[in-house]
Amino acid sequence: MGEAAGITLERLHKQFGEFIAVNDLDLDIRPGEFVSLLGPSGCGKTTTLRMLAGLEFPTRGTIRFGERVVNDLAPAKRNIAMVFQSYALYPHMTVAENIAYPLKKRGVPKAARLTRVVAVARLLQLETLLTRKPRQLSGGQQQRVALGRALVREPDIFLLDEPLSNLDAKLRAHMRTELIELHRKIGKTMVYVTHDQLEAMTMSSRIAVMRGGFLQQFGTPAEIYDRPANVFVADFIGTPSMTLLDAELHFVGAAAEARIGPLVVPLPAGQVAADGRGKIEIKLGVRPEDITLDEQGFPAEVKVVEPTGHENIVLFGLGDMAVTARIPAHVRLCTREHARISFRPSRLHAFDRATGTRLVGGGE
Repeated sequence: MGEAAGITLERLHKQFGEFIAVNDLDLDIRPGEFVSLLGPSGCGKTTTLRMLAGLEFPTRGTIRFGERVVNDLAPAKRNIAMVFQSYALYPHMTVAENIAYPLKKRGVPKAARLTRVVAVARLLQLETLLTRKPRQLSGGQQQRVALGRALVREPDIFLLDEPLSNLDAKLRAHMRTELIELHRKIGKTMVYVTHDQLEAMTMSSRIAVMRGGFLQQFGTPAEIYDRPANVFVADFIGTPSMTLLDAELHFVGAAAEARIGPLVVPLPAGQVAADGRGKIEIKLGVRPEDITLDEQGFPAEVKVVEPTGHENIVLFGLGDMAVTARIPAHVRLCTREHARISFRPSRLHAFDRATGTRLVGGGE
């Protein structure tokens, strides 16, 4: 295979009539990276992937593969391979014939096709299935055949459009692992579209979080989880999601504190600087793992306990507010029981309530 190619998007914009699907998107994807485009339905991730593939053309902006501008190139001239949600295997062909089909279309001699098919089948552990038809395969095996058909073309870039969404939960987890291993082996640039944050967090070098056509944040999984750029990212990433409470940020000398009604939560010194407003209306964010039982903490009531085996997901009532916590499974809590809870100060997040942008958080 050839060298992996980086991808640069500069002010990439796509408009359908009055509807803006992708709004001046800037991304710099390094050669060999696994980057996920993550967001809810309608965020622009699939439209972006289709522009990379040449199935849609930008309204304006630039797409570069390496140093080459590809805006006006047909898909066949971009040296990309695409794997879709639907595997689109030919039912009358064997596994070997399905994998070899792109080479046959290119006029590659039969002996060379066979050599490439065998190499790809070995990589994907399909050697014993080459004579089977798609109807004789499991969902995971069909997905590997679709990957094989993409791999055999020796592309510079792989584009994957929710390829695991038709699989059951256990098989999806298995195929995530297989994709991670495949990426490690071939070292090619992969762009992966998903609405599933777990897929993005577990597989990606970096994640581009999108919403309404706009890029919200581009960073490593750890950066996005620990230091979300705004309220949307904070709420979208994490299961259970971050608790977000209406609060006021007050400055007392060099110190800052969040006031939630009668509750006062100190913020670590130096994490947020006074800007002359005296107080700022904020959303105070806290992840479930950063809420702890503490005899010196705030009085709370246990509303719901959801056992998951290794831990309990507990919904606490804190006055007229609700907060979600991860509590070790050996700690027994019952509904309507009273407890006291604390927030880990170094792990608190604060977002400007008016703009949604991040002011502080994640132990900076």
